[in-house]
Amino acid sequence: MLSQKAKYGIQALLFLARRGQGSPVLIKEIAEKERLPKKFLEAILLDLKSTGILHARPGRGGGYTLNRPPRTVTLGRVIRLIDGPLAPIPCVSQTAYAPCKDCVDERICVIRAVMKQVRDATAKILDETTLEDLLEKEQHLSRSVPVLDFHI
Repeated sequence: MLSQKAKYGIQALLFLARRGQGSPVLIKEIAEKERLPKKFLEAILLDLKSTGILHARPGRGGGYTLNRPPRTVTLGRVIRLIDGPLAPIPCVSQTAYAPCKDCVDERICVIRAVMKQVRDATAKILDETTLEDLLEKEQHLSRSVPVLDFHI
């Protein structure tokens, strides 16, 4: 399950991606516009900065900007950085493997086999979806929502 921390991180990255490579944005502005808790967002943005996805400029006129083009930042990378492995159980994780204590033989474990399929399908989708893809999907969805007109 996607954590609230990862969801907020993705929302903040999308906000910055919409702004383009313009001037830095203050945490306060991101928090207000995206309706995110400022203190929690500060910690998330620091984590994303430490991994190189964001750039922070301190001082007056400072703030956060994307450090990479939106087409190069995948959801898989962001979620792994914030939440850790995508695997639903540790015995199918590629980055945090751990054997199950109750499994007799993982080579024939049907639960492991299915969870590996889940991990592989999830990773494929998330690793092929970039911030740019999400912005395009957002534009498409916003065009398909009917505009209500209440004039009489």
